[in-house]
Amino acid sequence: MSASVLYDAPGPKARIRNRVYSVLGTLAVLGLIVFAVLRLNAKGQFAPEMWEIFNNAGVRTSIRDGVLTTLQVFAVASVLSLVLGVLLAVARLSDHKPVRWLATGFIELFRAIPLLITIYVLWVLLLTYRTDLGLTGDSTGFWALVVGLTVYNGSVQAEVLRAGINSVPRGQREAAYALGMSKTQVMTTVLIPQAVRAMLPTIISQLVVTLKDTSLGYVITYQELLFQLQQLAGNIVVNDDNPYVPVIIVGGTIYIAMCLALSALATWIERRGRRAKTGIPVADAAQPLTAGDALETADLSAPEQPAGKTG
Repeated sequence: MSASVLYDAPGPKARIRNRVYSVLGTLAVLGLIVFAVLRLNAKGQFAPEMWEIFNNAGVRTSIRDGVLTTLQVFAVASVLSLVLGVLLAVARLSDHKPVRWLATGFIELFRAIPLLITIYVLWVLLLTYRTDLGLTGDSTGFWALVVGLTVYNGSVQAEVLRAGINSVPRGQREAAYALGMSKTQVMTTVLIPQAVRAMLPTIISQLVVTLKDTSLGYVITYQELLFQLQQLAGNIVVNDDNPYVPVIIVGGTIYIAMCLALSALATWIERRGRRAKTGIPVADAAQPLTAGDALETADLSAPEQPAGKTG
């Protein structure tokens, strides 16, 4: 039996037992899925009439508006969270203790508070002072959701960027300082670009989380996609029942499609970054010199001695 650092490799009996457990677990999950589908079908959730509601122009318009609103919140919150993440990461690496402590406290505070609570508190505060802030209509819910997503995801992105900056070899930083570059120049031209490239998969993963977290807007009655789906499922009645299952399936498919599209964009950006030609090009290797060529070159490069002088 071969041994690993973390665990012992399973033997023949253990492998057979693991396969049996895997088959039983898979059958159990499939059985639960089939049971749920049969029960929902018996209640009429998969009836053709339930799916015909999506042929209604009003239903399609509501879903379209929810998607556009979700993407709008995501676009603003993602940009602001990235900017805030860069600022917090730089502040946490600052040589000034008050700045470093303030950034650390901000990051740890908003990473510890549940995002739902942050959004709800911001919504209540903005509703209280909406007249003084000049907020009207749905802008209160919009900014409560955007600011909540920004402070939470910006704190997470700050830690991601800080880890990327610390992963850059120390020699590059010292070489930049040796060239006379200031700390700001070193941070903006040497450290941050390499940190972003190294941590790009993690940054994109957090942006996917930001996209999914926009669904928390339904708590503050902001009309994003999940709120629109909830209203459709609760207000439409087909065959004396609400079409919860079809609406959930359609809504889940839309969320999955948006997340997959964002992941595909991230993969394309990462591959393009790897193919980018950066750095100093390496000169082509010259033809190797033979022994005769080397001696001839040495004779030609030797200085000529003045006439009348001997060694």
